[in-house]
Amino acid sequence: MSDTEKVKGPASYFPSIEKKYGFAVQHWFDLLQNQQQLKHMEMVALLKDEHGIGHGHANALVAYFRSQTLE
Repeated sequence: MSDTEKVKGPASYFPSIEKKYGFAVQHWFDLLQNQQQLKHMEMVALLKDEHGIGHGHANALVAYFRSQTLE
């Protein structure tokens, strides 16, 4: 991808997620890796309830994670 192409979809949230929560997105993916038995919204709830992540950021992390691991 060239520098002029804009990142779209869930990945567009990654810079703000890293800045706001102080962890690389891989940290959250590693956490979700151990929760693959959960449904999408259960994963979102886990991030929100146990880690204080906002709904939009949690949903973006889960959507991207599931698109990469559950194909």
